[in-house]
Amino acid sequence: MAPLPDEDIQTFTEDNPDWRWSDGEIARTFEFEDFNEAMGFVTRIAMEAEKANHHPDIDIRWNQVTLTLSTHSEGGITDKDLDLATIADGLI
Repeated sequence: MAPLPDEDIQTFTEDNPDWRWSDGEIARTFEFEDFNEAMGFVTRIAMEAEKANHHPDIDIRWNQVTLTLSTHSEGGITDKDLDLATIADGLI
């Protein structure tokens, strides 16, 4: 699976403005009511990531969870990243 062309990533971030694109990664910070809700989200995304065999970098800060996606083995953003981003958006 090859990295996506810049145009595809730009279209994704224009259609999904909560996602930021920089340095070969896309990232989004999700904010929740409290730590418990944030951890529930982390658990749900972890299960989805395991099913997809594609694992995001996850940063947890009390009620905020930042997901950073890139297909390291391909050296950039692939369909796997956009698919998992879409799944994450659907979990909230």
